[in-house]
Amino acid sequence: MHCLGHSDTSFQIRSSCTICIFQLSDLSKNIFFCSHEEPHRPPPQKKHAPTLSEICKETYEPAHLVNSQPMLTKCLLFLRDNLRVRCNGFDNAIITQNNTPLGSNIVYSGEKKRTLQVKLDFFDLFSKENPLSNKKLDTCSVVGNGGILSDSGCGKMIDSADFVIRCNLPPLENGYEKDVGIKTGLVTANPTIFFNKYGSLAGRRLPFVESLRKYGNSLLLLPAFSFGMNTAVCQRAAYTIQDFKSPIQPVFFNPQYLDSLAQFWRSEGLKEARLSTGLIMVSMALELCENVHLYGFWPFSNHPYGLYTLTNHYYDDVPPKTVFHSMPAEFDHLLQLHTEGVLRLHLGDCKSDEK
Repeated sequence: MHCLGHSDTSFQIRSSCTICIFQLSDLSKNIFFCSHEEPHRPPPQKKHAPTLSEICKETYEPAHLVNSQPMLTKCLLFLRDNLRVRCNGFDNAIITQNNTPLGSNIVYSGEKKRTLQVKLDFFDLFSKENPLSNKKLDTCSVVGNGGILSDSGCGKMIDSADFVIRCNLPPLENGYEKDVGIKTGLVTANPTIFFNKYGSLAGRRLPFVESLRKYGNSLLLLPAFSFGMNTAVCQRAAYTIQDFKSPIQPVFFNPQYLDSLAQFWRSEGLKEARLSTGLIMVSMALELCENVHLYGFWPFSNHPYGLYTLTNHYYDDVPPKTVFHSMPAEFDHLLQLHTEGVLRLHLGDCKSDEK
């Protein structure tokens, strides 16, 4: 399995001739000649906005330098500007009472024909303002749940970041702390957890509230408006948190932001039905943080260095669902961003990273 590519070095040959043409007449005969005649000029092509990959071709900062200096490459600056202009996670990632007023219609990100008119019951649950707005942080850890984190010893390094983002209410206790840390600034929740583990929150809800204690007063990001089946259970989760006076802060994904983010990555060549939660969190972090470090994002079943078998998650071996997400394709984009100095992928154990 090839995961890491080699970069090609190109050479330019300059000639004193006005035009130099290299013509191959057959495999055994090469003709090199010069002409001073004015060439035929094709009609001018319409200019297009440069893509991220085109900008990143001009980035020369070696990836290994990311350890020791801020990630301020031209590629990174272009990516951030593009994300802010086209997606604006600072203001749009989370639904607020300002960007989604009472009486407005929400269009679901996963069901374009489904809408919900915002009434008082939901409006009162929306944040008055985006808790991430104008928040600029130095370092962020974005923690995936890949089996590569098992026995990684990355917990201390993850927790050393100013802000830690976690996905899908992962376990942090019972010995996992040394590998994944405990610090949390934002955590997402897949509604299937509410359905499968907590009985859709239709019965006893205390076990759910107790499971949130390890996340402290972090933001709990809920995808209430991805599919219609998620709306009621996410609303019950928010009510449960309020009723039990849990310190965790429920907030809701803005489907408009998810749509714009999907279009952004599609324009960069990523073709998949839906973005994974991990890639969405990485995108948000790239707007929010000066230095973005990723852990647990290796999507393959063998370790990249030891080649031994890995479980799917660091806490279980439930196989991934590939209907919506293309994790290897997403990883390819993340690996490219690492190579260009935009972010830092941690794929080994963190003891070797600290040397």
